[in-house]
Amino acid sequence: MTLTALYQAFIVTALITANLPWLSGRFLLFIAFDKNAWWRWLEWLVYYLLTGLLAWGLEFKLTGMHQSQDWEFYVTTLCLFGVFALPGFIYHYDLRKLFAKSSK
Repeated sequence: MTLTALYQAFIVTALITANLPWLSGRFLLFIAFDKNAWWRWLEWLVYYLLTGLLAWGLEFKLTGMHQSQDWEFYVTTLCLFGVFALPGFIYHYDLRKLFAKSSK
């Protein structure tokens, strides 16, 4: 697998994991219960941490070392993960209700 393909696969993985809390009714895809907004945000934060661990592992695999980062890096990646989550958020809170009204 080329390096470009690996980067693209990671970005697609980040897009999917950022949207999972709003597209799935299960917590972390395993525990089924009625999630409110707080549980969805908590799940989103857990997925952010898991995606960060995956990125950390890929960095070590590709370069053989870890680059130290300051807090600005983590704030930027958190905001980027939030932008990635926007389609699922909009679908869950706006489009799903609109689609339900139009199908009646």
